[in-house]
Amino acid sequence: MSTTLVWLSRDLRRLDNPALYHAAQRGNVVPVYIWSPGEEGDWGPGGARRWWLHHSLTALDQDLRDHGSRLVLRSGKSLAALRDLTAATGADAVYWNTRYEPALHQRDEQVAEALKSDGVEVKTFAGTLLHDPDAIRTGSGGPYKVYTPFWRKMTAQTAIGEPLGPPRLGETSAPEAWPESAPVADWGLLPTIDWDGGLDDTWTPGEQGAHDRLERFIAEAAIDYEDERNRPDHHGTAMLSPHLHHGEISPRQVWTAVEAWATNSNADATAFLKEIAWREFSYHLLYHFPATTDAPLKDKFAAFPWANDADGLERWQKGLTGYPIVDAGMRQLYHIGWMHNRVRMIVASFLTKDLLIAWQDGARWFWDTLVDADLASNTMGWQWAAGSGADAQPFFRIFNPISQGERYDPNGDYVRRWVPELAKLPKKYIHKPWEAPRALLEQFGVVLGDTYPKPMVDHAEARDIALEAYQQIK
Repeated sequence: MSTTLVWLSRDLRRLDNPALYHAAQRGNVVPVYIWSPGEEGDWGPGGARRWWLHHSLTALDQDLRDHGSRLVLRSGKSLAALRDLTAATGADAVYWNTRYEPALHQRDEQVAEALKSDGVEVKTFAGTLLHDPDAIRTGSGGPYKVYTPFWRKMTAQTAIGEPLGPPRLGETSAPEAWPESAPVADWGLLPTIDWDGGLDDTWTPGEQGAHDRLERFIAEAAIDYEDERNRPDHHGTAMLSPHLHHGEISPRQVWTAVEAWATNSNADATAFLKEIAWREFSYHLLYHFPATTDAPLKDKFAAFPWANDADGLERWQKGLTGYPIVDAGMRQLYHIGWMHNRVRMIVASFLTKDLLIAWQDGARWFWDTLVDADLASNTMGWQWAAGSGADAQPFFRIFNPISQGERYDPNGDYVRRWVPELAKLPKKYIHKPWEAPRALLEQFGVVLGDTYPKPMVDHAEARDIALEAYQQIK
């Protein structure tokens, strides 16, 4: 009977996994994950994602064992590991789902050519996205740089289809002998210091955790999504991004589940599906413009006079800017490895516009601290905030951290949770404590510059300085 290696990466799930499903149709299946962060170039997984990966791999192995299979773990160069496994198992084919990150896509093409030269059959499948980035083109044949026409073309052209059923695993697809597998604990993915308590309390990595979160969103929050998705003080978002990034659930599964819940005229469902399409758009951009991970898409921003401000960057990272909504977001990020999307836009605007610190510095910090650190979405989000990317907000649109807080956290509940030193302040002053009377601050134990920092910049002045800097490249 034929044996197929299924090389897993951003697809740590059993269901709706095209490579695993089709491999199981042809005979024995050996699912394998190879730990090779050096092959991802400068964008190997950061600390928060390593934590997630440890637990996700553990969950997948248990799920596969429950269905008569198992996950084989190897480390080192991918090609060498796959060649060793084909020799050990007699596998005559290697299947995987296409990866679109530039370094991984290039590596996979090289691995495919080498395996084919060995006489091994190689097949790749579309399982990460709803569409192939090469398949959606503008009328002139180029890639899209604006979301709205991309959304129209994608929804008109892309057939989503139904998720695949479970793969045929068990005795009929298990090899006679399983190859050696490394213990995931040997990879040192978990932190050596205690910073992951918030992650443990918030997340359940793995395929079952992904489906539980999707079901909970549809049952509790989807009905008000259009109105609630911008409120960080409410539980109005799906928080599926880390599960999608690690492939514990497919975008097709999410899409079809939301469509099944909604009617054709449901505005909340449409608003949510557009967010899934934003993820697709980000990969479309990364695939066609791979240099944008480090360089601005709009060439003029290469000459932008960014500030070299290590102290300012550190205060932003630690949530000590003196602007409560910014500090709340940065502290939420460090505690649970995730931040509400509206607040991501606020903190990114503050870094790039109020502090004039380069978006690349923000992208690197997010990369290390987000459990959903996705190269495509992270790159697009930061270039959008800086005004340098595709379909970006204009540079002169500078978020006011006070009015943003008052609008989207009107009672201050989000700030009270993540900036507890301000928790007792009345909502009138929660987003601008420096305007509160001294007696009121003393009453609630707030000493600006001591228990809570004074604003590190004056927003109005910083805005003027940012616009002057923009004039230099405009």
